[in-house]
Amino acid sequence: MADPNASAGKSGLADSRPLSPHLQIYRWPITMTMSILHRVTGGALYVGTLLLAWWLLAAATSPSAFAWVQWVIGSPIGLLILFGYTWALMHHMLGGIRHFIWDFGHGLGPGERDTYAWANLIGSVVLTVLIWLIGLLAF
Repeated sequence: MADPNASAGKSGLADSRPLSPHLQIYRWPITMTMSILHRVTGGALYVGTLLLAWWLLAAATSPSAFAWVQWVIGSPIGLLILFGYTWALMHHMLGGIRHFIWDFGHGLGPGERDTYAWANLIGSVVLTVLIWLIGLLAF
């Protein structure tokens, strides 16, 4: 039995079919990106909270244990992790507020969804920078 698709390229039938979206032409919607980031930041918050518990346990254990944890957290890599934890917390919080607004039926239009998603991203970066500036200026 002959393959019905074998001659499709010769007749021009294959050329008239639409292409599936592929990485060269497909652009992720901002709402999908924010949904994925919301899940990733939730996981990051879990790990960051374990670090917070480590810090509290060290503070309750001994001055030397606390000094060691303070040294680790105060290192450039530790500060970068804390900055990322702060951003994850702000991003996840704003994403939760966005979903809470959606639960009331507001902001569900196509343009509004994108606006809220961009506000979530930009707001989380701005809040993180503000928190760190205030924290660094206070000490």
